[in-house]
Amino acid sequence: MRFSLRACFVLAAALGSLCGGTLSPGCPFCGTVDVPLAQQRDAAESVAIGESAGEMQPATDGKLVQPFRIQQVVRPPTGVEARVGALVPAEVAGQVFGTALLLGTAGEPGAALRWNAISADETLLGHVLAAPPLATAAPTRLEWFASRLWHPDPRIAADALAEFAAAPFAAVVAAAGAFDAKGLCAAVSDPGVSQGQRGFFGLALGIVAARRASPEERAACLTALHAAIETPANDFRAGFAGILGGELVAEGEQGLAYLRERGFLSPAGRPIDQRHLLSALRFAWENLAEELPQSAVAAATLALVESPAVAAEAIVDSARYGAWDGLESVAAIWHTAGAADPQLRRAVAGYLSACPLPAAREQIATISRQDPQRWAEALEAAALPRAETLP
Repeated sequence: MRFSLRACFVLAAALGSLCGGTLSPGCPFCGTVDVPLAQQRDAAESVAIGESAGEMQPATDGKLVQPFRIQQVVRPPTGVEARVGALVPAEVAGQVFGTALLLGTAGEPGAALRWNAISADETLLGHVLAAPPLATAAPTRLEWFASRLWHPDPRIAADALAEFAAAPFAAVVAAAGAFDAKGLCAAVSDPGVSQGQRGFFGLALGIVAARRASPEERAACLTALHAAIETPANDFRAGFAGILGGELVAEGEQGLAYLRERGFLSPAGRPIDQRHLLSALRFAWENLAEELPQSAVAAATLALVESPAVAAEAIVDSARYGAWDGLESVAAIWHTAGAADPQLRRAVAGYLSACPLPAAREQIATISRQDPQRWAEALEAAALPRAETLP
């Protein structure tokens, strides 16, 4: 549906105040990850290997600085000198004992480099220096990192995960041939993996099932995904959104029907699982139009409006998707659950203000007449302009 100028303006304001933030391009289920080391390496003016040469001290700007003696210059800087044996101060996150990767950043012309030190043994140094440059095609780079997702050094495994989190989803799909399907099947139910790892492994398992697997391998992938989804849980399930996302990648509309049959879209569903499902549906909306039509994503999101714990988020997402066929249900929430919940009222105000249908104007007129103070408060809380100020 084409939005009017008024609807676009209001929807942008509503989403900015109610949602906030953006998703990772390749994997919104990976959690917070560091900037990949190869990206830091390629962004540096100079790369060197150093040895700690003293205690860290606070600098005048409050940062921690430690002296290092340069042992090897891997990439010389341009215009300034970085020589073996030189003693240089480097910013550190904490005391470094022994070897470090030194990344030099250029300052003013002719000024000394500003160094940052990352504690690194030979294994990590080898990983960073051997990693393909950013100029390499993204799928090729990810194929190189895929085997390192299982590396016994947790720093290397975390760096490989960061590479996938930062990559475009299309590149992750293109690199599916490098994934270890058996390892992924085991990992999604392994309590020893981190939340971010499990989220990505679930997504990757769905990619393998959809894009690469033989019939036997696809069946094994789906069995592992379904087992992880159906395992009873009484608390937070780390990385569960990625597993649900993997199911949608693998089976599309059939996968959504599978989740509906298991009560994920029911008002009686587990609230924490429904929050995970909303994350998976957002990912599907952005990335899975071929596997799962956006109309199906919008309908599933609108169904979650009836689930009290996630109603506000589902209403905001429904507005984003232009799911205006839920107008009557959303407006009714103002008078029911919204009566005691300012966040719900704010979401309803955003949805109704963004909706281009004449019926939405009628709902706004009714609510603002019956409940003028709380309507004004909801508009203010959502950073929404009043109707009379809009073109």
